[in-house]
Amino acid sequence: MKLIESLNNVIKKVDRGMSYATEMPQFEIQTLQGSKFDWSTFDNKYLLFVNVASACGFTPQYKSLQKLYDTYKVKLEIIGLPCNQFGAQEPGSAGEIASFCELNFGVSFTLTEKISVKGINQHPIYRWLTEATENGIKSSSVKWNFQKYLVGPDRKLIDYYYSTTDPLSKKITRHFE
Repeated sequence: MKLIESLNNVIKKVDRGMSYATEMPQFEIQTLQGSKFDWSTFDNKYLLFVNVASACGFTPQYKSLQKLYDTYKVKLEIIGLPCNQFGAQEPGSAGEIASFCELNFGVSFTLTEKISVKGINQHPIYRWLTEATENGIKSSSVKWNFQKYLVGPDRKLIDYYYSTTDPLSKKITRHFE
């Protein structure tokens, strides 16, 4: 009996030290056009969340993001989330953002309403992406525009990539090949 109690205590200690990935909830958010976001359209796909901005040194990554989307859209959805928290580099309205992305980069992947990715007004999506207590994997902080978070088809966080990681990097594409 004491052996069983000892084993149970060991298991409890191990369990407390382990993290368990949690499935991403279907957070409420609007598309850039103002309609309700429909998560079911992305069932069984990887999701790459990217906080985007139109006037950033990393803005040319829109081109690589579009190429990534065109190449892997059967397996991947890219979700661009405009954000004006870093150097006020996304000051535009929804219409201005949509026009900019379409005219300059031919963006056809999903864009959402403008959100906050950090701070007191942090959107719940980014709370889940950046806090291990929410996602069960790891914590991070959004350092700048075009930081990327990859979520698997099982809706569990895989990893995050800083702005300096090109969207076409093997670090990202290896998951879809």
